[in-house]
Amino acid sequence: MAAERDLATLLRGMSPQLNPGRYVYCTLPARVPAGMRPVVTVAEPEGVTMVIAQEEADALGLRYEYVAAWITLRIHSALEAVGLTAAVSGRLAEEGISCNVVAGFHHDHLFVAAADADRAVRALEDLAARSA
Repeated sequence: MAAERDLATLLRGMSPQLNPGRYVYCTLPARVPAGMRPVVTVAEPEGVTMVIAQEEADALGLRYEYVAAWITLRIHSALEAVGLTAAVSGRLAEEGISCNVVAGFHHDHLFVAAADADRAVRALEDLAARSA
């Protein structure tokens, strides 16, 4: 299936899905240790940032400050699509919800404060309905 580029189609069909569990941002000075299962990794000059399940971070004794819920937009968005991140983060900002966006090859993923998860999904569903 071809990736979607049209913003209106992306918004109508984004179908936000709340993934089970809670996720945390951790950072280590070097690469991801063998056996660790992060859902996101970002290499920065200061170290490697990982988003991992809170249970895994707790089991490994890793420090974290932010506990997030993971929402996947279930439409295959093109990496060169214009406006999806702005529309989604703008709608969440209207609700006072912070949002950390990660683009995968097939989908966009949002990490919002765990306490805001249900409200964020409702806001995104509202955005999709208004775009129909």
